[in-house]
Amino acid sequence: MPNVSTSGAGPGLGTQAVESPDPVRTALPGWLSLLLAAACGLIVANIYYAQPLVGPISVSLGVPVQLAGLIVTLTQVGYGLGLLFIVPLGDLIENRRLILTSVSLSALALLGAAVSVHPLPLLIAALFIGLGSVAVQVLVPYAAHLAPEASRGRAVGNVMSGLTLGIMLARPVASLVTQLSSWHLIFYLSAALMVLLGGVLWRALPPRVPEAGLHYGSLMASMRQLAWTTPVLQRRALYQAALFAAFSLFWTTVPLLLAGPVFRLSQVGIALFALAGVAGAVAAPIAGRMADRGWTRPATGLALLMVALAFSLTRLSLGGGTWALGLLVVMAIALDYGVTTNLTLGQRAIFMLSAEHRSRLNGLFMATFFIAGAVGSAVGGWAYTHGGWSLVAWIGTALPVAALLYFVTEKRV
Repeated sequence: MPNVSTSGAGPGLGTQAVESPDPVRTALPGWLSLLLAAACGLIVANIYYAQPLVGPISVSLGVPVQLAGLIVTLTQVGYGLGLLFIVPLGDLIENRRLILTSVSLSALALLGAAVSVHPLPLLIAALFIGLGSVAVQVLVPYAAHLAPEASRGRAVGNVMSGLTLGIMLARPVASLVTQLSSWHLIFYLSAALMVLLGGVLWRALPPRVPEAGLHYGSLMASMRQLAWTTPVLQRRALYQAALFAAFSLFWTTVPLLLAGPVFRLSQVGIALFALAGVAGAVAAPIAGRMADRGWTRPATGLALLMVALAFSLTRLSLGGGTWALGLLVVMAIALDYGVTTNLTLGQRAIFMLSAEHRSRLNGLFMATFFIAGAVGSAVGGWAYTHGGWSLVAWIGTALPVAALLYFVTEKRV
């Protein structure tokens, strides 16, 4: 069995879980697991509120059509920067303090967005909303640390279910609130929620002091070595990158299909369709339990295959009609289920490697597939414009198929 270096900048972590079991650590209490799941959902939703509101916001603030996408892009850029430069601090700074600082940053940025009446302040606020929202990726390894090895997959799965619900519900909730009032209100409400959440987390979370003993420069330098010398991280990141690119491709382009001549759905209808993705949240705790039972390999293959088949079968919906819309709903659920399953399996696998490196591993893992998701979104618009849904479906199918081909080369251990 490979050894884990005792230094934060030491050699790679190898291919197997090596963290010593802690006989004292007990199962994560149910109330704390629920709190962490709810916190992840509420925080991650901040990244997605603006996506369905780009039109109303750009009209309200006078943002040119060609620049309206920056509202979403800067939030994503902020989140990506946070994954690389803030999340690794979980291996250096007391975790509760880091979480509360990030949540406070989110609250201030959301308030800034809410009061914005000109484009530039809103764009700056969007960047910091993304930065603060990386608190979720400190919370997930924090939950893994609190749970014993035997139930770590279940703990991660439960927390990830809350994160998935937050992603899926953010868009329809933002659309509904804006329809009832204005786009400013959703940011005011979320800022207030962050303040309340920060108070609850301050009272409820136990402290967790990392043992890395590094300076920030050494911490960041060690990430490159971890990326190049940790096979488990490399594989799990690439599997999820392919699936998340397909996920982003689907959810970027399916509103265009639904609003187009095939289905002619209204914005309310599209928001209701988006709720279908909520069903995928049940995959996270199930995947965590499968991983705890040693079924990570078959569950990974099933998740990759499910996404490939789901995207491929969406081509059958091009004829339109009620049955075609129903098929598209089922395929959306299957796609989300597969992506969420693989995400939970991947995080559980890298969290089993070393508690000392957990936040850095998570930052690298998340940043890799988040970049792939951004590419998937960009490709989606191009593909739909040039080849319609048929081209989108072919690309969306090819991504998980490529991951499957890579998966079959994985050595059994």
